[in-house]
Amino acid sequence: MKSILIIGMGRFGRHMARKLRELNHEVMAVDRNEERINDVLDLVTSAQIGDSTSEAFIASLGVRNFDVCMVAIGDDFQSSLETTALLKEQGAPFVVSRAARDVHAKFLLRNGADEVVYPERQMAGWAAVRYSSDHIFDYIQLTPDHSIYEVAVPESWEGKTIVQLGVRQKYHISILAMKREGQLEPLPKPDRCFQSGETMLILGADRDVQKFLRG
Repeated sequence: MKSILIIGMGRFGRHMARKLRELNHEVMAVDRNEERINDVLDLVTSAQIGDSTSEAFIASLGVRNFDVCMVAIGDDFQSSLETTALLKEQGAPFVVSRAARDVHAKFLLRNGADEVVYPERQMAGWAAVRYSSDHIFDYIQLTPDHSIYEVAVPESWEGKTIVQLGVRQKYHISILAMKREGQLEPLPKPDRCFQSGETMLILGADRDVQKFLRG
């Protein structure tokens, strides 16, 4: 379990707080807007109303005690930049800041952010891959060239085994798991038969996966 500070309770901050609590982490929420804080009280361990661009306020939070400090401010870059710098000045061990543009990311990294996330860009990239094919159900990018995809089992594969099809040799992809009715079967054996209605999690170079999907 980690202790995580989230500053900025807009949509991104709220979604992150909800997911972190589902994962049983301790979450403190901060926003200058009282209404936003009231809306997330049932999602977080604790909350504070305050101005994150105030050095005194940031100092009062004890940011050294948090494993991760997330600056989720999305509508005021100047506030995001000042908050990031103050967190680092006050000894925050790891600061992640939200950015909308590359130029924002450069300034955030120069002013204390350990990492920068692009929620809109990352979601747009995921949606572009997901909805550009009828056979992709989920997608996780691991490197600029390699990803994990959840894809439908081709009809022509049904009743055949991984070894019969020569999946890795022919398609240059690795099958990490099979999925059926919400149940996951990790690392299927080579003699495991594919069935109708299943999906599979495959790992490969993007160009090889796209070639496989085009069939």
